[in-house]
Amino acid sequence: MLNLLRRSEEADLESILAHHAIRNTAAPADTASQEKQFRDLLQALPAAIYTTDAEGRITFFNQACIEFAGRTPEIGDMWCVTWKLFWPDGTPLRHEDCPMAIALKENRPVRDVEAIAERPDGSRICFMPYPTPLRDDEGRLLGAVNMLVDITTRKQAEEHMMLLTGEVDHRSNNLLAVIQAMLRLTKADTAEEFQTAFQGRLRALANVQRLFSVSRWTGASIQTIIHEELRPYGSTRVSMSGTDVRLPASLAQAIAVAVHELATNAAKYGSLSGPKGKIEISWQVDAADSLVLQWTESGGPGVAEPTRKGFGIDAIDGMVRTLSGRIMRQWKPDGLACELSFPGIGA
Repeated sequence: MLNLLRRSEEADLESILAHHAIRNTAAPADTASQEKQFRDLLQALPAAIYTTDAEGRITFFNQACIEFAGRTPEIGDMWCVTWKLFWPDGTPLRHEDCPMAIALKENRPVRDVEAIAERPDGSRICFMPYPTPLRDDEGRLLGAVNMLVDITTRKQAEEHMMLLTGEVDHRSNNLLAVIQAMLRLTKADTAEEFQTAFQGRLRALANVQRLFSVSRWTGASIQTIIHEELRPYGSTRVSMSGTDVRLPASLAQAIAVAVHELATNAAKYGSLSGPKGKIEISWQVDAADSLVLQWTESGGPGVAEPTRKGFGIDAIDGMVRTLSGRIMRQWKPDGLACELSFPGIGA
């Protein structure tokens, strides 16, 4: 696509030069008319175009040049219509070393160069110049014409794509690390039990990734994460409350895995293992900008603190510690009460 754009831009410039060549070979009586047509043509073009004499003094510029440079150049200015110039890496570019100056000094077109122009108001624009020498019938240098093509939007799109690629790479590595830990720590007595447990944990992570994809990686809704994990248990046995909060990737994964493990344990041993048990889950952002999530089970069989930790507890504890959070559990006669807190989330 970029090569097609460049070829199109160069073709437009060649058309301008061809028109200029016709003007130079016209009869003297037609010179004024051809000059006006040439200038009218350049004024009508949306691209910033200007011409210089053989010494580099500006002889013409169109309205698009004024809009491009953020200033009105002076006829007779040297080399450029812009106020200040920089190379793409931010290094200052002197006007006498700019592509137009090179084209005139070396008597050759300059292509495939990018630069940055700074306007008097401080704003900057990325562009590609197309300086091309103009010669008479005998090949003598008469001056040059330059077309300045604004590529700011394209550069921003490229930078955004690079950032997105880096973010996807980071998230992929993070996700693989979580999956490896899950695989290493998942314990089961049979292959079927292992498959069921591992698939459930993978599904929790997959739901988070899907939410991030839908939101264009701007965040995942805590309300949606919790709803997706608890939906299989029915709305009559599960109540949720809290203002929706958009979570970054690491916190979203931690919440998804924590809720999945709490729900799984409740279904096996806690309130959801009996016909009358219920779960209440609520969350809020407190005055210290910490996200506080409370999980309360009731109506189930009596529970006691386990004598050994399984992967569910290890997974929750590990993720909470990684995010500098804290977790408190209480094994009450009516069911487990758990509170998770993650600092610095904001509203």
